[in-house]
Amino acid sequence: MTDETIRPAEERDVPAVRAVTDAAYRPYVARIGVVPAPMTADHAADVAGGKVFVTGEPVTGLVVVEALPGRLFLESVAVHPDARGRGVGRRLLRFVDARARTLGLPEVRLYTNALMWENQELYPRYGYEVVERRVDGPYDRVHYRKRLGGNVS
Repeated sequence: MTDETIRPAEERDVPAVRAVTDAAYRPYVARIGVVPAPMTADHAADVAGGKVFVTGEPVTGLVVVEALPGRLFLESVAVHPDARGRGVGRRLLRFVDARARTLGLPEVRLYTNALMWENQELYPRYGYEVVERRVDGPYDRVHYRKRLGGNVS
């Protein structure tokens, strides 16, 4: 596998999925005052369910996606801090768009914590628009959607 390849995660990847997710989200714990939801996810179940796609050898980045009626939900994007600035996140976001199109889904949805302001600057640059801001339990979330153009059926 090259650093460009994005593939479905396998059971053997679960420790790396956990490590990359923790490394990517840990800096936000103090800022938002709660552990980000991706850090508490059941990574083994997500991998077994075919929701996780990874890149890098060793794994440097990943996405967790779920096909829902009418949309692909992007649960998490995680890039290891050591791999930032190398285009890993950009490739992963392009993969998510391609995955939605392959599944015939017309849009991608995601949310980010309102205190993760870097994401609020990033997602609009990739075509996402704010849908709403909502408090879900301990999380103040900004919800986004990206409508995909072209042929989706």
